[in-house]
Amino acid sequence: MAPNGTSRSGTEHKCMGIVEEAREKSEARRNKPQPWIVRKLAVFITIAMIAYTWYVYVGRMCVPMIRRDAGALGSRGLGITFLVVFCILGLMMIWAYEKIVFTSPGLAKDHVHKSPAPPTRGMQTWWDTESEADLAQAQFQASQNPPPPPPPSESKRSKGGSRADQKRKPSQNGHPLAPSDDENVGVTDALPPVAAARAKATARHVSPQDQSYIQPLPGTVNAQKPMMYTRAPSKTPILLPEYRYCQRDGFQKPYRAHHCRACGTCVLKYDHHCPWVGHCIGARNHRFFLIFVFWAVLFCAWAFATLVGLNAHASLVRPNFNIDGQMIAIIVLSGFFLVFTTALLVTHVVLICSNMSTVEELGVRRMREREKRVLGRLHAWWQFRRRRETVKQWDAEWGRIGKEGHMWWLGSARKNWEATMGDKAWMWFLPIGKSPDDGLSYVVNPRFDAEGRWLPRNEWPAELR
Repeated sequence: MAPNGTSRSGTEHKCMGIVEEAREKSEARRNKPQPWIVRKLAVFITIAMIAYTWYVYVGRMCVPMIRRDAGALGSRGLGITFLVVFCILGLMMIWAYEKIVFTSPGLAKDHVHKSPAPPTRGMQTWWDTESEADLAQAQFQASQNPPPPPPPSESKRSKGGSRADQKRKPSQNGHPLAPSDDENVGVTDALPPVAAARAKATARHVSPQDQSYIQPLPGTVNAQKPMMYTRAPSKTPILLPEYRYCQRDGFQKPYRAHHCRACGTCVLKYDHHCPWVGHCIGARNHRFFLIFVFWAVLFCAWAFATLVGLNAHASLVRPNFNIDGQMIAIIVLSGFFLVFTTALLVTHVVLICSNMSTVEELGVRRMREREKRVLGRLHAWWQFRRRRETVKQWDAEWGRIGKEGHMWWLGSARKNWEATMGDKAWMWFLPIGKSPDDGLSYVVNPRFDAEGRWLPRNEWPAELR
């Protein structure tokens, strides 16, 4: 028996070793940046599409018009005009594209040194900090003198054995939540009042039989007022060192920096990884990215409009007109990228005017979606006015999500815009100079505390209330 047992143990140990080795190799592959050719392939494809567009537009449309060929789509003057405008827009787009391709977004490793990981102090995992419990947790009775808790035997029979009395769902930290009243049964995302939100910490230490009646802090709730609900932003102190430490790079990231898996490094004010330029969009090239997208919209719009217009006119006045197949290809390409770049332009103008990156906007969107679900449970779908009034009340108590409730909001769209694009109008259109954003120096919105938690309006600086 011993040899068999030893053999089985050795086989299990070998299998565990193989699994562990495979896991380590998989982790190593995830932490490595993508191969250079993979990251830059779309750049060569983009250059090829631009060159092909120039060939078709200039060589197959404008040149025959200038030479007055028999099958030309217009006069010489029209051909020269179209060629000049096309070249100006195309050269501006190429200039901006060259600038964005060769401008680094700013890498955190060039400005910070490696350091040991700070103590976690019970740090939440990312799925905890993004959970529904961060937005909506327990309910609190709006009464200064709640009745004493009933005996366990009576509480089980009360309310006809309602689900709220029979079951208590565990909260995020493992403690049961307070049950709801009959009129609020099913409103699992009801939010506690701001003043009573501090009682949440006390509720965690209350025995289960006392959870049914959680008394607010003295003087925080008016007994004559009905139960009120408010938004409950995440209490995660995201500015603490343990939340900003990158395990892959082994250092504490600057504010707003994030790790890019494709590039394999942390990027300053990381916005997104753009395959069309071969690297990330971040603090030091976001301005050039927007300038490139702006000129790309004009270039695509001009190519699409003129090609469609001239060919449509020719098909009306020439009975035997046959459109050039290569012009059809450019019409399709320019139309597709016109829609694509226009969407990018609008999106990033809105983001820059809000002083947000794409990553930060996703967090704001998640909070709005969770709040929308909360409103759906508090009010029926047709009660639009009540929903608006509730949101207005929450905004009066906390500020607006994405505005006062955004950690890097500077107070106005103009200030936010100038922080990224510069304070001179020519900087908004010409890819010259450097970005005013160095990716290292950011001022935290004073409506947040030093650890990155959103404060209610009554705790803001007096001049901002």
